[in-house]
Amino acid sequence: MDLRVPEQEKAFREEVRTFLEESLTPEIREAGKMVTSVFAPVKEAMAWQKILNQKGWAAPHWPKEYGGTGWSVTQRAIFAEELVRAETPPLVPMGLHMCGPCLIGCGTEEQQNEYLPKILNGEHFWCQGYSEPGSGSDLASLKTFAEKDGDDYIINGTKIWTTYAHYANKMFALVRTNKDGKPQQGITFLLLDMDLPGITIEPIVGLDEVTEQCQVFFDNVRVPQANRVGAENDGWTVAKYLLTFERGGQEYAPGLNVQLEKIRLMAEKQQTVQGPMSQDPLWQHKFASVSADVLALEFTEMRIKSALSAGKDPGALSSMTKILGTELLQKVTELRIDTLGAQAAIWQPQALVPGAEQPVIGPEYALTAMPHYLNSRACSIYGGSNEVQRGIIAKAVLGL
Repeated sequence: MDLRVPEQEKAFREEVRTFLEESLTPEIREAGKMVTSVFAPVKEAMAWQKILNQKGWAAPHWPKEYGGTGWSVTQRAIFAEELVRAETPPLVPMGLHMCGPCLIGCGTEEQQNEYLPKILNGEHFWCQGYSEPGSGSDLASLKTFAEKDGDDYIINGTKIWTTYAHYANKMFALVRTNKDGKPQQGITFLLLDMDLPGITIEPIVGLDEVTEQCQVFFDNVRVPQANRVGAENDGWTVAKYLLTFERGGQEYAPGLNVQLEKIRLMAEKQQTVQGPMSQDPLWQHKFASVSADVLALEFTEMRIKSALSAGKDPGALSSMTKILGTELLQKVTELRIDTLGAQAAIWQPQALVPGAEQPVIGPEYALTAMPHYLNSRACSIYGGSNEVQRGIIAKAVLGL
C-alpha cells in the first residue's frame, strides 16, 4: 500500500476545502458543531444538501450517469475527510445512502427516473421501515403483512425506531407477503408515500428530550404493486444489497481524530489540583491508548480504500471497521466525559437547538459531551449489531 500523496490529490483536497470555506453559512456551521448523533437538525441538513446538489456533490458514491461525481475511491475519501474536519452537518442518509443506491442496483428504469432526481434535490425525504417491536437484529422475523388486492398491496402492521418518520414524505419498507417457508423467502421491498390513508405516525421522545425515532402504524394501507422493488418475496435480497451501503463504505477514523484533537485541547484547559488535566499520567495513558486504537483503525480503513481502488472486494474488513469504529466512538465519547468531569453532567438540551438564545452554563465545548456520549451507546446496535458483525467475521474469515 503506497502512502505517498500524489499532487493531484493534494490539489483536489484544496479544491474541497476552498468550496467548504466559501459555501458553509453560519447557520449550517453552527448546526454541524452541535451535532450529537449521526443526524443533524433537518432544516440545516437539507439546506446543506441543496448547496451540495447545486455543486453536483450531493452523492459522490453514486454512478456518474445517475447524478454522482465520477470521483475515484480516494477522492471520495478525501471529500468525506474534509466534511468531517469542517464539521459540516451530516446529510440525512436514508435517501442518499440507502434508498438511492438500492434503486440504482435493483430498481426499474421508471423507478430510477421517478425517484433518484428527487432524492438528490431533497424533494423526497425518505425514512426506513425495517425494525418492528419484535424484530430488530432478527429482522427476518418481521410480521407487517402486505396482502395482494388487484394491482395493489394492502399493508397492516407496525414499524418502530423509524428515524425521522415525522419529517419524511416517503418510506422504503420490508413487508411480509408470504408466511410459508423460510422467513427470508416471504419478504417484499416496497416504496410508499407517508401521507397515504391508514398511516399513523407516533413520535418517540428520548430520555434526552430529542425526537429522532417514531413508531409507524399501517391500517389497511393500499400501495400499488408498481412500487415494489425487485421480485415479490425476494425483498431480502434487495435488503442485503441495501445494507452493504448502510454498513460498509463508512470511515470512522477521520471523525474520531477530530474528536481526539478536541479532547486534547479541552484537557489543556481543564484544571486539576496538580495542574492541567493534560499533564495527568492516568489521563495521558487513556488518551494514548485510544489514540493508538484509532490509528490502527485508520490504517485498516486505508486497506479497504486500497482494495476498492484496485477493484477488489474488502470482504469482512467492512464488518471489522463497523465493530472497531463504533466501539472506539463509545470510548472516545467516554474519554471526553472523563476529561470534562462534572461540567459534562450539566443537562441543557435547549442550548443545542440551532439559533437558540439559551445561555450556556459552563464552557461551550462541554455542551455536546453528555448527549453525544448517550447517543453513541446505540451505534454498536444500529446498521447491524456488532454481535451480528462478529458472526459474519466468524463465518467469512474463521470458517466457523
